Amino acid sequence: MNITTKDILDAFNFRYACKKFDSNKKISEADFNTILEVARLSPSSFGFEPWKFLVIENQALKDKLFPISWGAQNSLNGASHFVILLARKKIDTLADAPYITHIMKDIKHMPQEVMDMMRQAYSNFQQNDFNLLESDRAIYDWASKQTYIALANMMTTAAMLGIDSCPIEGFNSKAVEELLAAEGVLDSEHFGVSVMAGFGYRDEAPHREKTRQALADIVTWVK
Repeated sequence: MNITTKDILDAFNFRYACKKFDSNKKISEADFNTILEVARLSPSSFGFEPWKFLVIENQALKDKLFPISWGAQNSLNGASHFVILLARKKIDTLADAPYITHIMKDIKHMPQEVMDMMRQAYSNFQQNDFNLLESDRAIYDWASKQTYIALANMMTTAAMLGIDSCPIEGFNSKAVEELLAAEGVLDSEHFGVSVMAGFGYRDEAPHREKTRQALADIVTWVK
């Protein structure tokens, strides 16, 4: 691989939460497919991929999302592509869930004895290590964490391609989920809305230079 340290840092310095997209500029099909492929290849806890990605192209649906997604309005108005990341709910993420069996058997092609060991380890993790079974919200939030790994990889890849992005949590989750369910694009028994993102090309320069805490203030070396 010919990617240099400078290439990586340049991409991270280029990236910012774009607040104004140029609606006349569209991401090429090849580049956006790369962004989606990076999401598909992203790591998840136990490799169970508790996510789904909705690419919203329908303008009528965007118009309905606009008043209930205040943080997404700039993206809905001009971004080339608008993505809603869904997280799987408890029904799919319990150790004995059919979805978990599907991933182990049909995707990972595990032999039965390995599936049994993996399921036991996963069950122990849920019950004892992370206490995920204390509430439906706890296990759903765990699944949502995984979607942020995919989102981060999507945004970094976009930046390396010279494409802007904006991660979005500014929306009424209940209203958005009800709308998507009514539109037939969300199975609310199995999925909830985790986070959104706009992708496209900036129509203005960032208002200020990137600011972050010093490395020494956020890193502790334990020797």
